[in-house]
Amino acid sequence: CSLNITQFRFHTQSDTADTEVLQQIEREVRMREGASKLLAACSQREQALEASKSLQTCNARILALLSQLQRMRKAQILQRVGRRSAGVQRAFLALSDLRIPLMWKDSEYFKNKGELHRCAVFCLLQCGTEIYDTDLVMVDRTLTDICFEDTVIFNEVGPGFQLRVELYSSCAVVEFSPGALGPRRVSLLGGSIGCSSGKKIRAAFESAAVCGSVSSGGNVGPGSVSPPLSPDLSTLGPKYNLLAHTTLTIEHVQEGFKTHDLLLSATEDSPFWLPLFGNMCCRLVAQPLCMVQPAMSGQLRVKVTRFLIYFPILW
Repeated sequence: CSLNITQFRFHTQSDTADTEVLQQIEREVRMREGASKLLAACSQREQALEASKSLQTCNARILALLSQLQRMRKAQILQRVGRRSAGVQRAFLALSDLRIPLMWKDSEYFKNKGELHRCAVFCLLQCGTEIYDTDLVMVDRTLTDICFEDTVIFNEVGPGFQLRVELYSSCAVVEFSPGALGPRRVSLLGGSIGCSSGKKIRAAFESAAVCGSVSSGGNVGPGSVSPPLSPDLSTLGPKYNLLAHTTLTIEHVQEGFKTHDLLLSATEDSPFWLPLFGNMCCRLVAQPLCMVQPAMSGQLRVKVTRFLIYFPILW
């Protein structure tokens, strides 16, 4: 009887967790649909860059939530066969003071020669299913560092966390034609996300995977197959491309300001390229939840027993 009750509680909690993840996916799908319509209606390039950044973030969150849903289903199967995962200590993780130095040529920075190379950049920070984007920064040869003033806090990360930092760039001097999609493509965008939640999630997954494959150079993830490129999303406003990335773990948690290596994903021939120095500086700190949250609460009963203490007497 106790086993059946335990299984019932587990299935109830699992169903609740699945429902919450599905609701998060549907919420991101709605946000993504709104960003797509806003991007199609943008008349200024600055507006289009912000809308395209929001679309990129929504796509990344959808893929992360779908991966989490798959892991939850796998955990449910392991639970049914009697395998239990041991609880781990959780912590808050905060990243701040993000700086990325640039290495311009002397003729460009000091003599101000050559064409003005201007790009719009932002960082995408992902730890598990928590994904945040920084503010958009316009970068040209007058800057020596790309500075992001955002402080990003991740909740309840485990000791085996992997914080992926991705730097995206879009050339800001390319001609932008407002309303490039036209009314027909806008209607296709609205109709591509169907009436039921299943169709919404399926359409969002396909388009998000397309966006991920374009941004990361064709690699959505290990063992994944990129679906055919949607003609609607392939021409939707300005495009952000992955410029560099790195992954931080618990070994990189320090009290002070530290430097980390970046893996470059673009060459000088790319229109969105920036002369990165190859490093990234930031503060990465962690605080265990046990320091701010009570481990248990309730009444404490103390049982006092009487006892005698004998002291030896020395003559």
